[in-house]
Amino acid sequence: MDITYVPMAKGFVYLGVVLDWASRKVLAHQVSISLDASFCIEALEEAFRRYGHPEIVNTDQGSQFTSAAFIEVLTSRQIQISMDSKGAWRDNVFVERLWRTVKYEEVYLRAYDSVRQARESIGRYLEFYNSGRPHSSQDRLTPDEVYFKTLPALQQAV
Repeated sequence: MDITYVPMAKGFVYLGVVLDWASRKVLAHQVSISLDASFCIEALEEAFRRYGHPEIVNTDQGSQFTSAAFIEVLTSRQIQISMDSKGAWRDNVFVERLWRTVKYEEVYLRAYDSVRQARESIGRYLEFYNSGRPHSSQDRLTPDEVYFKTLPALQQAV
């Protein structure tokens, strides 16, 4: 999970996503006007409701992710916590690539007039990103195709 800054015509918002590293699928996202932990927890809870609990969640060392409330969401489910080294962007390279893609293919092409417009437009883009945008690193498959293709194999292994 990670957060990025999203500029608007006047002001800015923050975008948080829960990303599956293997498929590059955005499992959940939230747009917020503040940097408190609540929108991160909402995104995490949404991802858990839709896709189940992972064994490990990786974040950076931001205050949202080190807050007692965020940590409790993970520890109460026996999910291991992995935090990147301080200042080590390479530890989270997949989500950094997502930010570049979202900003250049969506955010920088628009000047959102409202938080609502930002939420709706980013939501539409992330749906396209998951289901309609092939990735060269994934043999030209979309994140959805990779995620749902590997899911039956993972279920059989359990």
